[in-house]
Amino acid sequence: MLVALDGTVLIVVQPALRQDLGASAAQVQWTSTAYLLAVAAFLVIAGRLGDRYGHVRLLLTGVLGFGAASAGIALAPDVGWVIALRAVQGLFGALLQPATLALLRLTHPPERLGKPVAIRTAAIGLAAAAGPLLGGIVVAEFGWRAVFLVNVPVAVVIAGAATAVRVPPAPEAPRAPMGVAGPALLAVAVAAAVHALAGAAEHGWTAPATLLGFGSAAGLGTLFVRHERRGPRPLVPPAVARARPVAASMALLSAVSAGMFGALFTATFLLQDVRGLDPLETGLRVLPMTALMIAGAPPAALALRRLGPRRTALAGTVLVVAGIAGLGSGGPVAFALLGAGFTAVMVTATASVVGDAPPGYAGVVGGLKQTAMNVGPALGIAVAAGTGAGAAGPVAAGAAGRTLAVLAALAATGLVAAALLPGRDGAVVGGRGARSGVGGRAEPRARRVRG
Repeated sequence: MLVALDGTVLIVVQPALRQDLGASAAQVQWTSTAYLLAVAAFLVIAGRLGDRYGHVRLLLTGVLGFGAASAGIALAPDVGWVIALRAVQGLFGALLQPATLALLRLTHPPERLGKPVAIRTAAIGLAAAAGPLLGGIVVAEFGWRAVFLVNVPVAVVIAGAATAVRVPPAPEAPRAPMGVAGPALLAVAVAAAVHALAGAAEHGWTAPATLLGFGSAAGLGTLFVRHERRGPRPLVPPAVARARPVAASMALLSAVSAGMFGALFTATFLLQDVRGLDPLETGLRVLPMTALMIAGAPPAALALRRLGPRRTALAGTVLVVAGIAGLGSGGPVAFALLGAGFTAVMVTATASVVGDAPPGYAGVVGGLKQTAMNVGPALGIAVAAGTGAGAAGPVAAGAAGRTLAVLAALAATGLVAAALLPGRDGAVVGGRGARSGVGGRAEPRARRVRG
């Protein structure tokens, strides 16, 4: 919730920050890009560290570091310091996010994981919705620096709550050192991919800088896979790499989040530049999506329990595709479909990933899940910008229509991944861990937690 609130508040902060610090548009963009690169690069590594050293310890380190970096940004003398401290903030954000998912897995048996995941999803939706409104009020009354100062007491409260909660002991994971080569290759590969996606709209998909970025990411990714297969200390354990629900959930989240966030990027320009709505009116149009993201989480958890991951994910993906296809009208129904569908996908994929984690590896699968949630939106926005979203003049409406069709097709590829998830009888979230694809070890772990 802290991370989601910070991310959406930044949208409102950027104009005031630019004016106060005399920053260029490119420098302001890097206040977001530096954070995104740091988060995406270190999520899996952070999850692996949590599996080895303890998730409460990583959560405390992450949240206190996040708060300290926020305080530094509030005191920053120039935009260079803001960019650097945003990268630091992203590093600590990477530490705390997988820890929250791993702690849910430790404190809830698989068959009861749907409800806490739904609460987490609703909390993120509420924070994301409240961010622009809260940010606007704080900036108007106290200035942009106060927005970052708000994070400090919140971080302290979260840290205090984390130390007070009793967490069952985690299963022992192999304690061999991770080594340096694997984490370094993964971090640089993910950062190169995200950086290339972020710059694709500006430079073009076939520009040398873009091709170099994607080529570097592909080459480093290949080296990482070879190192993982041959090295004695893989960063992603074989039990996780071979788990079909984990891979399917990551692909599903990447495809659906890419389509949805790219569509929202496109709809913003469509509503304001073509339909002539102001920012407040645009925000009101999006309210049905926000409401369904919050209110739809409990029903999504219930559907997951009764129907299983496969059917719930397929239904959610269909709703997202229908919502994207209908955004051209700008009506509330399309936004409502987006919110309901995305919530169903989020709850299902998160519960499948974390619930299917082999004993001792909840952190690393949480990191993989969060990585998908960072790469997907970057891909969607890059596709939207590269296919004409934001075009001006008479061609704007037609360009937006074509872009939404492409993004709907991109989200629809998630149907393939959703079909690979377990059915109702084989779902970890249904308490049948022996059929989950990770050696049947999840259910014995659940019994130990209940005891």
